[in-house]
Amino acid sequence: MVRLNRIYTKAGDGGDTRLVGGQKVRKDSLRIEAYGTIDELSACIGLARTALAAPGAPDGAGALAAILLRVQNELFNLGSDLATLAADRRPSQPVIEERHTTALEREIDAWNATLPELRSFVLPGGGLVAAYLHLARTVCRRAERMIVRLGGAEPISGAVVPYVNRLSDALFVMSRHAARLYGEPEPLWEPDKT
Repeated sequence: MVRLNRIYTKAGDGGDTRLVGGQKVRKDSLRIEAYGTIDELSACIGLARTALAAPGAPDGAGALAAILLRVQNELFNLGSDLATLAADRRPSQPVIEERHTTALEREIDAWNATLPELRSFVLPGGGLVAAYLHLARTVCRRAERMIVRLGGAEPISGAVVPYVNRLSDALFVMSRHAARLYGEPEPLWEPDKT
């Protein structure tokens, strides 16, 4: 059970914070940057989910919003995993597992099978929801780079990088799916229009 009775503690005013196991670390450490970027990613996904719930949303918006809510919960588990050193992980602590990556792969394949073939790179846009999902995709890629750097310096779970990598792919396909749901054209890269 999580209880958040005090919102500020002043303990971090000197630039330090504590991991789940109690270890004191600098707020600019790789580990904090990694799970902080996962938090930022979840906030971006929250923008897309909120936009999907707006009045007048098309059929299928609720199903996409439900998947995004599941992903936000998975990201909270991932952040908790990154905030915990391996020696401090409890057996009951929720973490990202291979099954989470497999679920994303199934969803990517199902959506992609219904989308038109791409003949160029997609420019971020395609309506508000699609644009939010493109933003989330770019934050996800940054999170992946930070997690890879962290994994080069400290042990992390082997399931984390594949999940984040697949999530960025899923967010790309979701953005295309959202553009189609809303009847928005996908802007494509046209190198000669520069």
